[in-house]
Amino acid sequence: MRTGLLRRIERNWEQELEFLRGLVRRPSTLGNEAPVQRYIARELEEMGLKPDIWQIDPAEISRMPGYSPVEWPYESRPNVAATLRGSGGGRSLILNGHVDVVPATPEHHWTCDPWGAEISDGRMYGRGAADMKSGIAAMIYAVRAIKEEDIALEGDLTLETVIEEECTGNGTLSARARGYTADAAIIPEPFAQTALEAQVGVMWARVTVRGQGAHAERASGAVNAISKAYPMMEAVKELEAKANAAGRPAYFAGHEHPLNYNIGRIRGGDWTSSVPEECTFEVRIACYPGEDLKEVQRRFKRHLMERAREDSWLSENPPEIVFYAFQAEGCTVERSEPLFATLGEQHRSVTGKELQFYSFTGTTDIRFFNLYSGISATCYGPLGGNLHAPDEWVDLESVKSVTQVLALSIVEWCSSREPLSDEGT
Repeated sequence: MRTGLLRRIERNWEQELEFLRGLVRRPSTLGNEAPVQRYIARELEEMGLKPDIWQIDPAEISRMPGYSPVEWPYESRPNVAATLRGSGGGRSLILNGHVDVVPATPEHHWTCDPWGAEISDGRMYGRGAADMKSGIAAMIYAVRAIKEEDIALEGDLTLETVIEEECTGNGTLSARARGYTADAAIIPEPFAQTALEAQVGVMWARVTVRGQGAHAERASGAVNAISKAYPMMEAVKELEAKANAAGRPAYFAGHEHPLNYNIGRIRGGDWTSSVPEECTFEVRIACYPGEDLKEVQRRFKRHLMERAREDSWLSENPPEIVFYAFQAEGCTVERSEPLFATLGEQHRSVTGKELQFYSFTGTTDIRFFNLYSGISATCYGPLGGNLHAPDEWVDLESVKSVTQVLALSIVEWCSSREPLSDEGT
């Protein structure tokens, strides 16, 4: 069985590569996920699965733990899932992947077409090639190999491709509301074939500073909102330094700077010769597993307001602070979870190496499984680089290896039989 399954993955490799090219060549930034989801749904149908395609209902999930508030619509932005039913008696598994990608702008910073899926020296380049369309290709083609080898599973296996991992996680939350559940879940995020055991929490904040406009020739008598935003941004970095100087959980002992407060967007002014009336900047805030998000928000707001009181204008015109989108708690997974034993065994059998564990200074959708659904979940995916940056790439040999490990892990997990062997092949 094992040999046949691995041979099938090898025979399907060019087809898997072409499928991955199709994923990368369909830009799926926020609001533009429908084309790639239709492409995936067609692939699932061609495999003999029946895709469930639905639109997120904010009213349905807004009271669920882990919900993140949004400022954009969900029309024409579907989730997709499909279940391969087992015969009964085995453990069930969810394979989950996000189709949304961050923007590739400015594209002139790339040395290749960000949507071209170009291959060079064993790597595929393109936005989402690593994060995480290669993982989606691996999980789908692991299931394709199982079906084409006529391997009967005993436990149910569900494939989920979701939206909004990059900004809220509401896609995976919606899949939980939809009723999809299992004994365990794997998300093939690009963590170089390591198993995720911890991740920080992440929140987004928007800070708006107001000034007093005028023609530039009267700037000395006006209040420049951009200039007044400087001390507020400095306050953010002060808070970041303070958070990192404090004690940290053992999971993050090897990280020099685990909590990043990233000022990722700024907007201010509308004319070069006008003193800007308003400046807005947006911050990504991080916190450790177990920290209360409301307390982190209060700490953030309190520090900025303290700094504002040091300025004569800001003390009378304090900044407006709004928390939106990501409201993601940090989480951890115990190494004693049975999922790690299965994944570790199959990783060793394919790579010849022991499975290593990883603590991530970002967030993934595993929190919805581990914290709110009683489902043990981890991430295990290919090797990639330049995530959220120009010339993003994924190592293709690692994609094949992940496909193999996932296929073997599925058969092992969704079964009550003895460990995989080549008997009967």
